[in-house]
Amino acid sequence: MADKRKALFICLGNICRSPIAEAVFLKSIDEAGVADQWEVDSAAIGGWHVGKLPDHRALATMKKHDLPYDNRARQITKEDFNHYDYIFGMDEENMSDLKSRAPKGSKAKQLLLGDYDTDAPGKIIRDPYYDQGSDGFEQCYVQCVRCCKGFLAKVDKGDV
Repeated sequence: MADKRKALFICLGNICRSPIAEAVFLKSIDEAGVADQWEVDSAAIGGWHVGKLPDHRALATMKKHDLPYDNRARQITKEDFNHYDYIFGMDEENMSDLKSRAPKGSKAKQLLLGDYDTDAPGKIIRDPYYDQGSDGFEQCYVQCVRCCKGFLAKVDKGDV
């Protein structure tokens, strides 16, 4: 069997968007019957929340959609750029940060997750952290579902 493909989801603090994206991707590959072919994780650009669980609204959104999650926030490392095949940023600022941190010649493809949105390609996944309530987290979840399905469809076709 070939080596596993590896995907890492990144957002600013690893407590909102990237954990939701990670959980959605894990469920998507499980439903597609290819979970054994992937290694999946998430991480932060910044170190403010290292060791913490996701925001309570993110956890509630994941629970609502039957997405088990027990990882804790971590910060991206230089090694991640050579360990993972795909590193997904949630917005243009994440992508800029990833480009500036990537070691020269690293193997990971740095991709904007929103580019795989089947309804609105190229749209960023807006950070719901400062929102009141959980509507923004639900929007994040819905968009991540579309993006993960869109990405997996392209992987299946060999387009990524």
